[in-house]
Amino acid sequence: MSEDPRDKWDRIYRERGDEVPLPAQVLVEFAHLLPARGRALEIACGLGGNALFLAERGLETEAWDLSAVAVQRLQARAAGLPLVAAVRDVTAQPPPADRYDVIAVSHFLERGLAPALVRALRPGGLLYYQTFTREAVSAGGPSNPAFRLTPNELLDLFGELRLVAYREEGRLGDLSQGFRDEAWLVGLKT
Repeated sequence: MSEDPRDKWDRIYRERGDEVPLPAQVLVEFAHLLPARGRALEIACGLGGNALFLAERGLETEAWDLSAVAVQRLQARAAGLPLVAAVRDVTAQPPPADRYDVIAVSHFLERGLAPALVRALRPGGLLYYQTFTREAVSAGGPSNPAFRLTPNELLDLFGELRLVAYREEGRLGDLSQGFRDEAWLVGLKT
């Protein structure tokens, strides 16, 4: 019998100890596009690297994850920041429409959630998305191909948004260099 997803992620975050969460590379690279103020959301936040990054820039930030352990650790780190973390299954409870100026997603793929993410953005809102691809160079990331993007899939999933930035190098060229194993997208809701 397979492990319940909540139990699995609670165990994983317990094992990570005091690991310091880092923001996704796409968020760091394109931080200059962030609004000076507004509402932000990180879904499937884990230890909240993206959420902390957004809250440190003054955005009123929400962070949701299935793991109570991850959320508790994030709340402890977020003391004094405009950040509220909550245990929430985003597939069962997607974000409400027209609420966020920024949504960040990294290392999480639930294809059916894509339309809800677009609806959750306010006009002028930005989606920052980075996750694993099937055209991998290393063994990192999920072993199940269902949790990896096919080539250009982010472009298809978020075709309603105006493309601001996209990167997916796959297995082209010198595999010892570049941005490998993942794709990223920054999209604008017009």
